[in-house]
Amino acid sequence: MIRAVELIQRKRDGRELEPEELAELVLAYARDEVPDYQMAAFCMAVYFRGLTSRETFTLTDAMIRSGETIDLGRALGRKVVDKHSTGGVGDKTSIAVGPIVAACGVPFGKMSGRGLGHTGGTLDKLESIPGFRVELGRDEFVAQVRDVGLAIIGQTADLVPADKRLYALRDVTATVDNVSLIAASIMSKKIAAGADAVVLDVKVGDGAFMKSLADAQALADAMLELGRRAGREVVCLLTDMDQPLGSAVGNALEVREALAMLHGEGPPDFTELVLAAATRLLALSDLGIDDAEARTRAEAAVADGTAVAAYERWIRAQGGDPDEAAMPSAPVIRQVLADRAGHVESLGAIAVGTAALHLGAGRSAKDDAIDHAVGIRCVRKRGDAVAEGEPLAEVHARDEAAADQAAAEVRAAYVLADEPPPTRRIVLDVVTAA
Repeated sequence: MIRAVELIQRKRDGRELEPEELAELVLAYARDEVPDYQMAAFCMAVYFRGLTSRETFTLTDAMIRSGETIDLGRALGRKVVDKHSTGGVGDKTSIAVGPIVAACGVPFGKMSGRGLGHTGGTLDKLESIPGFRVELGRDEFVAQVRDVGLAIIGQTADLVPADKRLYALRDVTATVDNVSLIAASIMSKKIAAGADAVVLDVKVGDGAFMKSLADAQALADAMLELGRRAGREVVCLLTDMDQPLGSAVGNALEVREALAMLHGEGPPDFTELVLAAATRLLALSDLGIDDAEARTRAEAAVADGTAVAAYERWIRAQGGDPDEAAMPSAPVIRQVLADRAGHVESLGAIAVGTAALHLGAGRSAKDDAIDHAVGIRCVRKRGDAVAEGEPLAEVHARDEAAADQAAAEVRAAYVLADEPPPTRRIVLDVVTAA
């Protein structure tokens, strides 16, 4: 019988736990043999004392072993790739990356999640598409990755159930913000879902979980080490989230923007991030190509239309209508105008995300319904010039009152100055195991 109180005390005192006892604590919690109050105390001890590299891997491995796993590479006889983002405002990157990678002949299989706060998660965005099914069975998932080259689905209930329980507990006990716990949560899902190589997009800044480059670097290093120990190839992109990504914030608006990017018409920052992520995935694949050739192929897939064709095949395979006109549109569109001339010095990601949340594009509680039609388009971004009376943004709302409130919130998110700020790249750094 696990003696949870002893393990809590030892971790509270800063001592390292043996792999077998830490693993048994996690697995016993997943079996309802350890109560929430004891696991909450353990999480708080970890929050203050941290985990060693060995403990972090043991935690990750135990969460994986708490449920079923999928070996996509063995099932397909191919190297399968995946991409994950730590979350941000306007982050629709996977919806464009997947079709580009698939168009280049590399299988892409991803299990994704829903959003809580700010805007919707990837699944919420995809459900803007009429008929699109995010719940596929394990065999359906494997078959679609094999036959279509691409699938993005919801996490199955039997995949890392210990992480699902532990994350919910951390969320209500103020113990989310710990690098080891975050890394173990992310990597347990990526490893269990079966991809052989993963690109991790670690967001940095106002709209991100990691506010500083140093914190993002620490998280990237922890996830790279977990990937190495699990025999997975991992590359981390550290990317700017001091302002929303691209122009669109809101579910159907973001899907439209992802499709526009595949047509070669996406905003510059979003386009660059998509191509950077696709390049790294292609270079990690079994195509045997370097970064330069991978970038060339990714750009060609957009230019020749094969990425759009892959997108349409994927959406149809999961029951959706790929025609963007089929997605919902908001009945009220309100322009947010500049009250002075100047340059956009900053655009607060959290403020824009919160405005979208108030419109109904995100959730305050996990059971809240999403309004797929509403959101915000940021017409001007950091560094852009604007004249007095010209639009800074568009609010897409359900009614006039909601539009009024969101317009005021969005205007407050913009800071205008006489001179443009220094330019900042979307990809701040690339971290690899080497």
